[in-house]
Amino acid sequence: MAHNIRPGDPPDTQPGKPIGRRVVLGILGLGAVGIVTGKNVQNGLEAVLAPIQRIDPTGLSDLLPGDYFRIYTVTDGYPYESEGEYKLTVDGLVDRPMTLSYSDLLALPSTKLVDDFQCVTGWRVPSVHWQGVLLSTLLDQAGVQPAGKALHFESFDGVYTESLTLAEAQRPDVIVAYNMLGGPISQEHGGPVRLYVAPMYGYKSIKWLSRVEVVDRVEPGYWETEGNYSIEAWVGRSNGRNDPAT
Repeated sequence: MAHNIRPGDPPDTQPGKPIGRRVVLGILGLGAVGIVTGKNVQNGLEAVLAPIQRIDPTGLSDLLPGDYFRIYTVTDGYPYESEGEYKLTVDGLVDRPMTLSYSDLLALPSTKLVDDFQCVTGWRVPSVHWQGVLLSTLLDQAGVQPAGKALHFESFDGVYTESLTLAEAQRPDVIVAYNMLGGPISQEHGGPVRLYVAPMYGYKSIKWLSRVEVVDRVEPGYWETEGNYSIEAWVGRSNGRNDPAT
């Protein structure tokens, strides 16, 4: 169940605290600890953070690696659209701009994936079950024009954006997802519809997806601009940061 957070609430009274922009920037150092799979949390890190967890009102000490998700948001809470209200726009450099409802997406051929969700800050959830429509299917229906070279994504939170090249978007492991973890995508996980880009860090898998715009060049997304994240976010081939020293 999602919780609405009032900006004026003190941190220790905010239920289900989402992780905001400043906290995410603050935990990048934890990513240097490395990727931990499943429940195999590093004992040394636990020992260091144990005293902090008892008094920390920020939720920062809850970000220990393990096989569960941390919920991030760059706004003051979780935006909401019901399945009946939801609309996805596909436009830009296309021959046939489209607006699809949630029911429209469910009526299209579906793809199921079982793959990890890897956060750039170091945690990973293994073998997550996903279901949705191949992004390439939507692009084929819209008819990408020759000038279209990349995609610009928008969230209905009104703030978050992301991007992929056209070649990346046409991969068979990039889907517009409406199911995860065995059921419809919850509000806090980015539902009713989000993007899932399996081979890249999680910041590419934009939540609360509202628009797919075909453009003529890659436009840096929210975290590439605000957090110095890499536009090329391949897990294992990038550390996710535009930092030549790392």
